[in-house]
Amino acid sequence: MKRRDFLKVSAAGAAATAVAAPAIAQSSPEIKWRLTSSFPKSLDTIYGGAEYFAKQVAEMTDNKFQIQVFQAGELVPGLQALDATAKNTVEMCHTVSYYYVGKDPTFAIYASVPFGLNARQQNSWWYQGGGMELGNEFFKKSNVIGFPCGNTGTQMGGWFRKEIKTVADLSGIKMRIGGIAGQVLQKVGVVPQQLAGGDIYPSLEKGTIDAAEWVGPYDDEKLGFQKVAKFYYYPGFWEGGPMVHAFANLDKWNELPKAYQAVVHNAAANANSWMAARYDMQNPTALKRLVASGTQLRPFTNEVLEACLKATNELWAEISSKNADFKKSIDAMQAYRSDEYLWWQVAEYTYDSFMIRSRTRG
Repeated sequence: MKRRDFLKVSAAGAAATAVAAPAIAQSSPEIKWRLTSSFPKSLDTIYGGAEYFAKQVAEMTDNKFQIQVFQAGELVPGLQALDATAKNTVEMCHTVSYYYVGKDPTFAIYASVPFGLNARQQNSWWYQGGGMELGNEFFKKSNVIGFPCGNTGTQMGGWFRKEIKTVADLSGIKMRIGGIAGQVLQKVGVVPQQLAGGDIYPSLEKGTIDAAEWVGPYDDEKLGFQKVAKFYYYPGFWEGGPMVHAFANLDKWNELPKAYQAVVHNAAANANSWMAARYDMQNPTALKRLVASGTQLRPFTNEVLEACLKATNELWAEISSKNADFKKSIDAMQAYRSDEYLWWQVAEYTYDSFMIRSRTRG
């Protein structure tokens, strides 16, 4: 190649590079967001899901997209996380949508409702069964978009000062219970109380409440409930597979480059798996410690479960008659649940039942 031609080619290449560089920079801008959690740092798994999510976002963007995580109360109270995001006080939050049933009971369906889906089924409905489209159509009305960002698995039924053998034993009990489940238990005599995680122990210790539910053995042990209540019930039929969401302000979301939107989707999905796996790892040993220290493990009786199922179906009918969004979502979820449990009964339940029996035989 002649020297003159070589210089022409080199100059053209340099010019192309000079033109391309700003385009690349524009597609990967430096962005800093704030995320407020509904949980305290001490609950390292449910709060940790937000930290894991933020870490993934940073790593996937070479630290160009950074999300700073704040625990409940640092910026806003835990139960106001969604409001802060909707108003763009913060760009994101990490919370459970059933905390906001006071705004609309439909919020509960996309986290967990009594006698609803388990964790795997909830994921299946969201990712493959139309739940994502229905959920974000509803969330859009609050100026947010949601991404699954954790799941605790089926939770425990809570801590009680006295044994619960019959439905009558529930009458007048003041119980901390979140979301729409409180309305179900109210129908069978419970007096529901909505309290943030950090307020439960002192209320139970002082006798302001008689019972409380939170998550499961690992988190409950950390919060110290075993020190102030003796009886630990299962299962938490109102939380068969509660989905924790990362919500983003819709306007801020729409401003993100498409590549960053894809990063958020994938980082949230990774955190979703991380949290579920971590709880499955931690809960067995925590439960052993609780029982060894004197906790009395008890199942809810069939009488109690049947009464609560009846109350649940009555409540769905009542709400559906006056809330079109709720009816649309609950009908879709229940139809999906019906097919899921038909399949579950064929393979999963049979396998799990055999493994439980074989374990007890040694």
